[in-house]
Amino acid sequence: MTMTETSLKIKAKSLIQQQKLNWPVARTNYAGLGKVESKTFQFDGFQIIVQFNPERIRSSAAKTDSQSISERACFLCPENQPKEQESIDFNGRYKIQVNPYPIFNEHFTIPLKKHLPQEIMPHFSEMLQLSKQLPGYTVFYNGPKCGASAPDHFHFQAGNKNVMPVVSEIDTVAGNFGQVLLHHDQIRITAVGKEYLRKLILLESGSADVLSNYFQKLVSVLNERGQEGEPMMNVLCTFEDEAWKIMVFPRDKQRPSQFFAEGEKQILMSPASVEMSGLVILPRKEDFEKITKEDLADIYGQVTIAEAPSDSPERGEQEKPVKDWAWLICEIESVLKTRDHD
Repeated sequence: MTMTETSLKIKAKSLIQQQKLNWPVARTNYAGLGKVESKTFQFDGFQIIVQFNPERIRSSAAKTDSQSISERACFLCPENQPKEQESIDFNGRYKIQVNPYPIFNEHFTIPLKKHLPQEIMPHFSEMLQLSKQLPGYTVFYNGPKCGASAPDHFHFQAGNKNVMPVVSEIDTVAGNFGQVLLHHDQIRITAVGKEYLRKLILLESGSADVLSNYFQKLVSVLNERGQEGEPMMNVLCTFEDEAWKIMVFPRDKQRPSQFFAEGEKQILMSPASVEMSGLVILPRKEDFEKITKEDLADIYGQVTIAEAPSDSPERGEQEKPVKDWAWLICEIESVLKTRDHD
């Protein structure tokens, strides 16, 4: 670890402490994490943690349609942020800021200084740099239709590394449920299917250039699914032992039917990277108390890429994916074989 990497982590930790002292909203909400309730559901070879966190209602219930976005001021632009909000610089292009409505004991929002839309490809290499310079944290990205409450302003987030279950269990999960798509001395790519409830593609490499190359190939395949705009996905990134792990969760749906249901059938769960990782944040106590393993399996089944076009009746005729998981794996394998030596 270089002095620069150590320096950024030290500065980030210092920022958290300063904001707790100087910003009442941050101080109150970080103290409130000590009162957050949680419970764990055990599945075959993995777990889902459910957390009751009422301060996350702003994010879970955020209106992200184009009209709502156009009618509100961007809360990641400096002129619209509270005067107490401080930041540290990253790479001359980003601000590392304390998230005042935290999920983690150390939770950062990392917006681009320029007001540009949420789109990961132009910024993926910086995600790798950021995770390398913030050891001990998971850096994550929510697509514009996959949990980002500010889809109009590009940003990453970062939180304490092993809080999200997938980060600590990915080696076991990949070993138990994974299908290796490519493995050589520079990279390993594994697909994890429906046994994990949420389908994901895991990329592992010690080379930023190699990872960027294969991530671009993956996104190009996802683009072929015909979704409007950027392919729906959540992306998590960690760096440890001189290598990165990138977890990509392809998506078919932004929110499950339970989010829009009425009365007792409603569960206000809006899956983003944190939820796809296995840490479910529920801002309402009634949802926390009533949610079951069956609910979780059903919700994940709706929002993850479909196993087959008819595998989830709740998707509805207009929401059936153009191309499913089986197609995706086949296409990725084909692309890897034909372009591996490009």
